[in-house]
Amino acid sequence: MSEWKEHRLGDFLKVKHGYAFKGGNIIAEDTHNILVTPGNFNIGGGFKSDKFKYYKGDEFPKEYILTSGDIVVTMTDLSKDSDTLGYSAKIPYSTTHNYLHNQRIGLVQFTNEDVCRDFVYWLMRTREYQNYIVGSASGTSIMHTSPSRIEGYRCFFPSPSEQESIASILTSIDDKIDLLHRENATLEVMAETLFRQWLIEEAKDHWNEIPLTKIANFTNGLACQKYPPKNDIDKLPVLKIRELANGISSDSDYATTEVANEYIVHAGDVIFAWSASLMVKIWDGEDCILNQHLFKVTSDSFPKWFYYCWCKYHLNEFITIAQSHATTMGHIKRGDLENALALVPSNNELKVMSDQFDCIIQKLENNNKEICTLIQTRDNLLPKLMNREITIHG
Repeated sequence: MSEWKEHRLGDFLKVKHGYAFKGGNIIAEDTHNILVTPGNFNIGGGFKSDKFKYYKGDEFPKEYILTSGDIVVTMTDLSKDSDTLGYSAKIPYSTTHNYLHNQRIGLVQFTNEDVCRDFVYWLMRTREYQNYIVGSASGTSIMHTSPSRIEGYRCFFPSPSEQESIASILTSIDDKIDLLHRENATLEVMAETLFRQWLIEEAKDHWNEIPLTKIANFTNGLACQKYPPKNDIDKLPVLKIRELANGISSDSDYATTEVANEYIVHAGDVIFAWSASLMVKIWDGEDCILNQHLFKVTSDSFPKWFYYCWCKYHLNEFITIAQSHATTMGHIKRGDLENALALVPSNNELKVMSDQFDCIIQKLENNNKEICTLIQTRDNLLPKLMNREITIHG
């Protein structure tokens, strides 16, 4: 094993500020320009490819078009726990879109070739690094860091060959996770395509049309702050909108397990966020307690794929309704679920469809389990490799 030597990040790199793109040109509709924002960073680091903001027009300096593989960091965080501040992400490859280097996003530019870039990327995803960034940040409700603070972080580096070996292990796990995510995206498209073909385009006149509330039960979550843990054993993490989007983290709240079973969420349950950031997902994490603003969707009469697909089918309509409640946190009401209709085939037709859909849903759930296992493996390895608990011979 090589000797690890202490350096500042600034010995190897500098962090470049982004460009102040015109606010009036930032839109929700898809263009060929994606504006990279703090919302594109996962908790713990890594790029999150959803909820994009787009930029119309091409009147900006072209040096602020990012390149696939560029390492970027978020320098502003609006969350109460600053859970993405300073973390790194890599710009994905795309043949259809440009990724734009927005203000408050830092671009890591390497000034010294005696360092492995991927090692630095993983270093900037460690808890020790992020604790330093948050501890040195400025602001109260909105936290800020700066290039000089990031460049000032001191830590130990092994030889370049050992850096390469460490980065290779972590990157190989991440590549597998990415592959499974892309496979799941394809499966979701397959399910949506089949659903639209069979249930919408080829719908039969004799099918019944009934409200969503007649095909599934929508159980609203608890005000979990009223159910604090009574001890360190009989507790579970609280599933809030943030956890539904990003997964359970070390910053997640906990609640007692002494609640009705209907409020306990298991992997494979369909969860519908009906307030703020509306979404419908098949939960893929650990057991947890359902918080308010989330529905647990179940049915004794219809298969999971059926009510899951119908909820997703109406999601854009629900988002529009929620956005109309602009004076408060956007949300829908139970009456909106009752007004959303679903077509119900005969039992025999439903069985034939289930033969196809059940395979897709099962594959999604199996992939999600594997993703969770890989993420846990990666996150356990990362600090051990960086703290020399596990040694690699470069």
